[in-house]
Amino acid sequence: MLQHPAAQVLPPVALVLLGLLAGCYVRTLAGAFEPDPADPRAEGRAALRALARTRPVPAWPPGHEVITAVVLALVVWRAGWPYAYAAVAGTALAVVDRRTTRLPDVLTLPSYPILAATLLPTGELPRALLGGLALAACYGLLWLIRPADLGLGDVKLAGLIGMACAAVSWQAWVVAAVGGQLLGALYAVLLLTTRRAGRRTEFPFGPFMLLGALAALCLGW
Repeated sequence: MLQHPAAQVLPPVALVLLGLLAGCYVRTLAGAFEPDPADPRAEGRAALRALARTRPVPAWPPGHEVITAVVLALVVWRAGWPYAYAAVAGTALAVVDRRTTRLPDVLTLPSYPILAATLLPTGELPRALLGGLALAACYGLLWLIRPADLGLGDVKLAGLIGMACAAVSWQAWVVAAVGGQLLGALYAVLLLTTRRAGRRTEFPFGPFMLLGALAALCLGW
């Protein structure tokens, strides 16, 4: 597995340290949202204020920080610096969705222009935009077919994943699209076979979508 040339800007130790610092902000976001807030907009504003007040000092145990560092290091190592924002934002969305079964608009919607700006140096922004539109359309169709099993937050997340992975290649886009569905299905089967859930049990799907995207970005097509 070859290191991406862009990752040579920082030595591995410095890259991991940067990920640990970014993980402090992921930790803040992980605790800033609730499963069913009375006022999502007010909650979003409060989350952004908390983010602005966050000091980049890892807490103990540093679970969020370590996870963010690992994801950031892997993505930058394999795909390059233009995907650093996608790595950190994806980690934050995964931990928020896992805790609340929500993907708040205050995190997903602003990520579209930010991600587009960070992908501009790749020279593949048109393909990224097309990939985002295509994957969002696929998930939108799934949402129309089975709205009880998929949320609109997942549709918005699909657009971000489609952008990031299509910028790498269409092969990476396919891996992300299929990988997320496959991982989610395997988890659902595991819950059923262990009798920890029934057919109507809901679980956060975003983390599996993001794991599929992580695999796609790290395969180095």
